[in-house]
Amino acid sequence: MDVSTIQGQIAAMAKRYPDRGLTSLNKYLDEDWLRAAFKRLRKDGATGVDGVSAQEYGEELDERLTDLVNRAKSGSYHAPAVRRTYIEKPGKREKRPLGIPTTEDKLLQKAVVMLLEPIYENEFYDFSYGFRPGRSCHQALQDIWKSVMDKRVGWILEADIRHFFDALPHLHLREIVRQRVRDGVITRLIDKWLKAGVLEAGKWTRTKEGTPQGGVISPLLSNVFLHEVLDKWFAEQVKPRLKGRCFMIRFADDFIMGFEHKRDAERVMEVLWKRFDRFGLELHPEKTRIVPFRRPGKDEDRKDKGSSQSFDFLGFTHYWGKSRKGNWVVKKKTAKDRLCRSLKVINQWCRENRHWKVKDQQVVLRQKMLGHYAYFGVTGNSRSLQKYAEMVHFYWHKWLRRRHRWNNQWDWQWYKRTIATNYPLPRPRIVHSVYSHAKPRL
Repeated sequence: MDVSTIQGQIAAMAKRYPDRGLTSLNKYLDEDWLRAAFKRLRKDGATGVDGVSAQEYGEELDERLTDLVNRAKSGSYHAPAVRRTYIEKPGKREKRPLGIPTTEDKLLQKAVVMLLEPIYENEFYDFSYGFRPGRSCHQALQDIWKSVMDKRVGWILEADIRHFFDALPHLHLREIVRQRVRDGVITRLIDKWLKAGVLEAGKWTRTKEGTPQGGVISPLLSNVFLHEVLDKWFAEQVKPRLKGRCFMIRFADDFIMGFEHKRDAERVMEVLWKRFDRFGLELHPEKTRIVPFRRPGKDEDRKDKGSSQSFDFLGFTHYWGKSRKGNWVVKKKTAKDRLCRSLKVINQWCRENRHWKVKDQQVVLRQKMLGHYAYFGVTGNSRSLQKYAEMVHFYWHKWLRRRHRWNNQWDWQWYKRTIATNYPLPRPRIVHSVYSHAKPRL
């Protein structure tokens, strides 16, 4: 029986018993299920504390899977510590901690995720987008546009959960998971992953809060937690009590709420702090605010007037602008901090790799620019894309000049005549167009 068929059975069982915890999930956790999970794993990741790569693990896969199933079901499986390393944040000086589990641990987590996804996908709301199959950032952005345009939203509540993935309380998470999953094998494995700890510079540290660093199961656990703490609360308790129309869009731990009336936004803002405090989390005081977002030229006669501002979400600044037909519509442009961050990455890369051959530099820069256009290439963002492309050319020219002794000869006209002509970089392109189904040109 294939994976999709089994997941369909699990989904049907979860739908049939919406108020019960499922207790018979581990029967599907066999060698075939783990083999399917291994095929879905990324094979190019770094190795964990055991130093075993995915290729090495796959050399004796059948024997390893049989042993892993026996240990997982008998309770003798010990979740290894996560190897912690640090990577530079794009465009920033400080470094971000990165957890690297072992290949076997990632495999078992992936197998459990494949069992749990059918249960929770039946329950997650449509306004939840992060780390869910078949859902993307641009779908969330389109939902924001439609919600603001259709529901006459005039106020946006921006919220930021402080250190969510590091501060998520284990006690509350276990209680929420056990509401729908009461299979002892599965809950025991989740408990072990939460307690696995971190290995850094040869020293083991126990983790009392947060999701497993770098774990395959972390995104699902965070979605399960926020579904209960935030999504369900908003849909079932908050929304019915408001006077006007409202909406919420959540992508992982980032979310915004839109309201027709300012008083509704203020009431939700007041209780939102208490709601998260009840579950051991905290909102960032400087990044949580209410923004007036009225359609310009409208609603002058209403109360609570305020000049329309903009808000940032998912790397874009959302603001009111005129359409081709002269109507006021919600537009998007690359957020300033994201544009600066992207350009700093380009500048740093050109500086560190200016000794490469020009044709090799062109290949990498082309890939970086196409990746930028693939995400930020939305209708109405042409000006930001053009600025990005111009600055990439500027930085490339700057660091090509620095590597040559007679750099005065390498002026801008020379660059356009030789480098830009013989080694062209991709021009700005709208990939996500509201006027056509454009696709990126490779």
